[in-house]
Amino acid sequence: MAAVSTVGVVHPWRVRFSEPPPLSLYVHFPWCVRKCPYCDFNSHEARGEMPVKEYVDALVADLEALLPFVWGRRVISVYLGGGTPSLFPPEAIGRLLSDIRARVVLSPDAEVTLEANPGTADAARFAGYRAAGVNRLSLGVQSFDDAMLSALGRIHSAEEARRAIELAMDAFDNVNLDLMYGLPGQTLEMARRDVAEALGWSPAHLSFYQLAIEPNTAFWSRPPALPEHDACADMQLALEEALRAAGYEHYEVSAFARPGRRSRHNLNYWTFGDYGGIGAGAHGKLSLADRVTRHERPKQPRAYLEAAGTIEHRTVEPKELPFEFMLNAARLTEGFPITLFSARTGLPAAALEPGLAAAEQRGLLERDLHSVRPNGRGRRFLNDLLQLFLP
Repeated sequence: MAAVSTVGVVHPWRVRFSEPPPLSLYVHFPWCVRKCPYCDFNSHEARGEMPVKEYVDALVADLEALLPFVWGRRVISVYLGGGTPSLFPPEAIGRLLSDIRARVVLSPDAEVTLEANPGTADAARFAGYRAAGVNRLSLGVQSFDDAMLSALGRIHSAEEARRAIELAMDAFDNVNLDLMYGLPGQTLEMARRDVAEALGWSPAHLSFYQLAIEPNTAFWSRPPALPEHDACADMQLALEEALRAAGYEHYEVSAFARPGRRSRHNLNYWTFGDYGGIGAGAHGKLSLADRVTRHERPKQPRAYLEAAGTIEHRTVEPKELPFEFMLNAARLTEGFPITLFSARTGLPAAALEPGLAAAEQRGLLERDLHSVRPNGRGRRFLNDLLQLFLP
């Protein structure tokens, strides 16, 4: 089959939705105790007292400004991320969730996740979040090795991580543990020990990310010595094998879940669903009848507080949608049904065909009449795969 190039092609397609995609809500909390040297998220060290009430007021005003775009649509999940949302007291989280329920149609079984730092964990706080309506907790453990935690600039120790997990599991039956591999000075055996200890807690969900050095981080300016690429690949294979043997489903590049415990919120991202984003630096994607829009908020907390209730948004050009869709869906290890593309972008499947044909010709994916799935080579060279869908 001849290679197909999409360079310079102008897609003649128009966006048309018969019904909108599923809708989630992301809420960003921009403060943390200390900025980690690898973190490129919009987070700022909390200096002095945080403006808790003022910030929740701004979040509610922000949500109200979104309502004309999502009126009447059901919200399937809420994700409270950061930064460190667990710096906010349960009373503030409870008030926020009550105000969200008063303004949008929240599914009775909506997944409501809160990110927490083990260094800010205590039993009363976790019980308070559970009583406020949070039903899933995500703990940023990163490693069970004190030397690795120190190299990452984390504020908690391995023992504090263990204590936080114990407290989390006492309060919640749906807990995710975030861990990393490919850390400065880490060996394969050290990575295996982290996986084994994580499995010993038997959480509902595990996320394993390879440490990446990102621009605008302290590690970018002063990069540490990381394990070689082949060593990181060995770590990845080892953890995937251990998690598979323990009964976890590897459903996304970095995500593993017990049966029935996949993250509904993150799956909505990866299947190119809609999400409203509120909070400092938050981004969102919303589908209207004839277009897909992106919106974003000011990154600096003070600028956000001053601008709360105003939305800047743009329309995503139809020619950009194949790439945006694949940027998410190509991360799904089981692939996706070809009908999902039209359902999530409002475009005919033919708009995705040039990129699919090129990727298939280069041996980066497999497909049949009904589904598309990046193969092992496509997952290893994901950036090469995605470039084929750039407009």
